[in-house]
Amino acid sequence: MQTGLFMPVSQYAMIENALRAAEGVSIEKHRDEVAALWAGYAAVAATNPDAWSQDAVAAATIADPLRNPMQAFPYGKLHCSQWNVDQAAGLIVCSVATARSLGVLRKRWVFPLATADANQMIPFTERRALHRCAGFAKAADRVFAHTQRDVAEVAHREIYSCFPVAVRIQMREIKIEDDRPLTVTGGMAFAGGPVNHFAFQSLVRMAQILRNDPGSLGLVTAVSGMLMKQGVSLWSSEPGAAPFAYEDVTTATERATERVEVGTAGEGAATIASYTVLYEAGTPKRAVLLCDLDGNRRRLALSDDAALVATATTEELCGRALRIGAGGAVTLV
Repeated sequence: MQTGLFMPVSQYAMIENALRAAEGVSIEKHRDEVAALWAGYAAVAATNPDAWSQDAVAAATIADPLRNPMQAFPYGKLHCSQWNVDQAAGLIVCSVATARSLGVLRKRWVFPLATADANQMIPFTERRALHRCAGFAKAADRVFAHTQRDVAEVAHREIYSCFPVAVRIQMREIKIEDDRPLTVTGGMAFAGGPVNHFAFQSLVRMAQILRNDPGSLGLVTAVSGMLMKQGVSLWSSEPGAAPFAYEDVTTATERATERVEVGTAGEGAATIASYTVLYEAGTPKRAVLLCDLDGNRRRLALSDDAALVATATTEELCGRALRIGAGGAVTLV
């Protein structure tokens, strides 16, 4: 609360900035890449009869802070999940025998092939590599190994979309490399997503899609919190070669996630691991900096200095050296 990171948009914005810096992309190119990604989600929402918004918002609009008011750099309002929505979904889960006994038409059946979850609760600030999320890689590996299928065979995808960086990290961890749609709903920003319930809503939409494309594969992913509790599942209108399986990959995920100690104290030389700028009524007000200190330690630092805040929205601060003085005052070196 003291740092202003209690809202999800601010935390995901810091993860987004860390990913941009890790890949060496300029702020301008990154803005356009994220806008194009989100415009793709909006285009799908425009075709979804159950979407909260069916406006096909253009990439140029998403990239423009005048039309997409900033919330936490680099995110504006249109980048954020819309969870204050009145939406619901229903799905009947039963055995094949029950479906037959109730006279459910075979063409309406959809089968879960495999699911894997990582129930780790490591805060993003404690992850050494802020731009990585091992749980998705571990979960996807197990799902595809069990089903003896490959990510390239998946025809339909619903990549959990609370914020753009969640989608972007999943693409890298699951090794999604083609340019086909990443959503069948339009995502949480445009189709609407009442918090974690969106994963269920997306599954219902996926079931509808799979019914209309018999034999195809559908991939549905899920997240809880700040890229915690990663989930991957594979579905089809046809049963798999092997019986359904669930696997918990929490232990493997925790082993693959290097952690650092995070506190609110520490002075001297430091390096910016990531950062964001918080906005009020469209005006940049405060920089929040996650700083690496010596001894495998981190701390959060704040700055209301107008010059530093302005720099943070126009220059890459990740990796920059700074000094933390008494009382937490920060100065770029």
